[in-house]
Amino acid sequence: MQSRVEEFDKYLKNFDYQERIDMKIKREELLERYAKGELQIIDIRFHEEYEAWSLGFGDHIPLNELPDRLDEIDKNKTIVTMCPHYDRAEIARLYLKLQGFDTKYLTDGMLGLVEGLRGDKARDYINRLKG
Repeated sequence: MQSRVEEFDKYLKNFDYQERIDMKIKREELLERYAKGELQIIDIRFHEEYEAWSLGFGDHIPLNELPDRLDEIDKNKTIVTMCPHYDRAEIARLYLKLQGFDTKYLTDGMLGLVEGLRGDKARDYINRLKG
């Protein structure tokens, strides 16, 4: 069995322009694919951040709890990790990638997502999710 360091070495040696594209997802694609049921969104912020505000959809698994909660993640979906910007989301994405998940991180961050879901857009999207 490969050590985590060896797995990371292999990932880095195979990293190319396509992986650089594949590891990212923008707000519009995220919203479209989540509504179709193709994605699992994971908010990886700390509990206090989540208590202060959340989106109302997606799952909350703090970054520091991720290793112990892998059973809550759907191997049949693309996993999108997100945080306010994208730094912690990329750490989570890489960790899950090395665990065998198909992963992306939200390039717009949650702040960009919230900006895109203001007013009527938020209402319309939530209504779409409800069917």
